[in-house]
Amino acid sequence: MATRLADDSLSASWLADRFAIEPFKLEAMRRDGEVIAFRPPGAREYYYPLWQFDEEGNPLLVVPRLVAVAHERGLRGNRLYEILSARAGLGGDRRLADSLRDGRVDHVLDAIRSARP
Repeated sequence: MATRLADDSLSASWLADRFAIEPFKLEAMRRDGEVIAFRPPGAREYYYPLWQFDEEGNPLLVVPRLVAVAHERGLRGNRLYEILSARAGLGGDRRLADSLRDGRVDHVLDAIRSARP
């Protein structure tokens, strides 16, 4: 996870700086299920995958729906991040997050619904 973390996620403080989002607003968005965040073991801050944001730093419109479906299944931040960062198939290095960015929302939702907590 450490390598993937460096590639596709930023801490709350770095994300706030990059997209000019107040850290308190980002925290409120996390608590309200508007964004996906996870906390690696031993970390003090939450980390936010960049693939859930558009170029202006707004969460993709589907993210709250993904979070809601995940919560219904008993999946929280760290596990949801693992699922979305997992390879989407047996070959290649595409992830479910890539499918999300490609607009394959139903495919991603099906994967979340079938995942173990």
